[in-house]
Amino acid sequence: MRPLGRGLLWFGVALGFTALGAAGAVVALRAGVDRPAGPPAAAPLTASSSPATDADVEIVLGPEAVARAGIKTAPVTVGSTSMEVVVPGSVAANSYREVKVTPVAAGVVTKVNVELGAPVRRGQPLATIFSTDLADAQTRYLSMAAMLEADHKKLERTQALAAIGATSRQELEEVTAVHAGHETEVEAARQRLLLLGLTPDQVQGLSSSSQVVSSVTVPAPIDGIVTGRSANLGQVIGMGQELFAITDLSEIWAVGELYEQDFRAVGMGSEAVITTPAYPATMRRGRVTYIDPRVDPQSRTAKIRVALANADGRLRLGMYVNIAFRTQGADRVVLVPKAAVQALGDRHVVFVAAKDEEGKFIQRTVRLGPPVGESYAVLSGLRPGDTVVTEGSFLLRAESTRNAPSG
Repeated sequence: MRPLGRGLLWFGVALGFTALGAAGAVVALRAGVDRPAGPPAAAPLTASSSPATDADVEIVLGPEAVARAGIKTAPVTVGSTSMEVVVPGSVAANSYREVKVTPVAAGVVTKVNVELGAPVRRGQPLATIFSTDLADAQTRYLSMAAMLEADHKKLERTQALAAIGATSRQELEEVTAVHAGHETEVEAARQRLLLLGLTPDQVQGLSSSSQVVSSVTVPAPIDGIVTGRSANLGQVIGMGQELFAITDLSEIWAVGELYEQDFRAVGMGSEAVITTPAYPATMRRGRVTYIDPRVDPQSRTAKIRVALANADGRLRLGMYVNIAFRTQGADRVVLVPKAAVQALGDRHVVFVAAKDEEGKFIQRTVRLGPPVGESYAVLSGLRPGDTVVTEGSFLLRAESTRNAPSG
């Protein structure tokens, strides 16, 4: 064959192969359009859809592997939800156990018996006051008593004369009325002396001006602690002026501010647990005795008060405390122990022991609610009666990752 013919022949063959390659490319391109090259993109999650990683994964272990892993299980239970509210507060005196001590007579302080912070017993002398009011009251009492005694003798004489007809009935009635009036005045003067601090025996024994005293003792009205003192030696005081404040600190108040969104969880009589930074290991329990019916328009809170015992006196006025309330809800929820839950990325899983199949476990994705004590509320993924692994689940997790890697 001539060289020119052979060249034309090879050119034709090359052209044929080129055409076949183009056709193959077109077929391949159409195949790429008609059939996806990989898995479809994950659809957005909805309430009824979940990613492929949410699928249950089965793990089967032999008896030796189960024993080596130290696997322990616990049942899934049903319980009530609980809610905890913590309110910052401070210690305040029980206002019903706090007494302001005021003198009932004006005068000059001549002696102060107690210091601020001192414990006192009921009836213990707190201060002594020189009072002209007390002297005047005793003098008046003596005068009224003398007049009453004279009236009494006159009444006896008039009654005797009336018996023999030597005096009129009208005169007897007048004398009797005057005597009764003086009896009333004497009793009023006697009560005044008792109010000023004299004892009944002292008033009973008061019979002459030589027995008149000018000093009045101010006693402690209750057992407690001196939490306020304004009395000082030589001070001139008026009737009703506050000298001391005595507070019984065996029962105190923890006062805090309750936010309005927590009103549904806390009410009158709710139990509270009180802790304080001063004694971190000490907890005290009390009950709510008052919730302010008014809400502060700025802070949106209402004052709350918890009464609690303080017999040891460790809680001091003004101390910071935390007031915690825990309430049980009415709703029943599925509960899983916290130790059974593991986090895998942005999801939570548990390992469920298969029923009647020794050594078989199922990794299951769960949706958790709020914590309830040492458990979590389960919104989906478990049912009451399921048995979950609480210890030794690391081997199961490793097996599930090997068998069904998340990536």
